[in-house]
Amino acid sequence: MAAKKVDLLKTVETIIKLDPKMRFAAIIDAKGNIREAIMKGGKTSLKTQKEEEHFCKQVAQRRTMRKEFDRSLGKVRYVHVEREKVTQMVAYTKRNIIYFTMEPEMSIEKKIRLVTKIKKITADL
Repeated sequence: MAAKKVDLLKTVETIIKLDPKMRFAAIIDAKGNIREAIMKGGKTSLKTQKEEEHFCKQVAQRRTMRKEFDRSLGKVRYVHVEREKVTQMVAYTKRNIIYFTMEPEMSIEKKIRLVTKIKKITADL
């Protein structure tokens, strides 16, 4: 029996709808290629498409580098980068990387709740 095919577009749409302050959601493969991505309607990207693709490649490289410390520190649960203009979050699944951004003025508690929800939504990826 074939494995259930997950609708990646539906997944990123679900993520983006979790909160009005969400900006962008992407599913990235292990090589850093964007498998599916969506920008929230009414929001403008802070990066060009070329910059976004380059950034995603770097996200995948950083995952590989972080794995060096899995044995001593444990696996990464998520990565949180707080910038002046945007909050960037990264969560890892078995085969993919979930990258999403949100407005920075959201409370840390709300951000943690969103990460938890997104990890549950994407657990099978």
